[in-house]
Amino acid sequence: MTVTVREFFEKIPSRISPEQAQKLAASYRFDIDGAGTWRLEPDGDRVVVTESDEPADCVIKTDEATFRGIVDGGQSAMGAFMTGKLRVEGDIGLAMRLRDVFG
Repeated sequence: MTVTVREFFEKIPSRISPEQAQKLAASYRFDIDGAGTWRLEPDGDRVVVTESDEPADCVIKTDEATFRGIVDGGQSAMGAFMTGKLRVEGDIGLAMRLRDVFG
């Protein structure tokens, strides 16, 4: 990852199309140990990203190194989940929708 985790989340609104934003239909929180906590929430045809630990429909927890690996493509999100490096609280189906958005 050539950008920081913070920069990654700051750029998400410009990378997600209106169609992708509408598919999310739920709020997400990313707790990245060593980097921070961000919340994504669809708002019509856009996604709003805030640095927040407010409750969300789906919470994804991992460490910074694992997150960087997933974003860079060197680590599979499913592999990280299966080995316990990535944890999901809430509806796992919501987490799987992220593949269509970030993939």
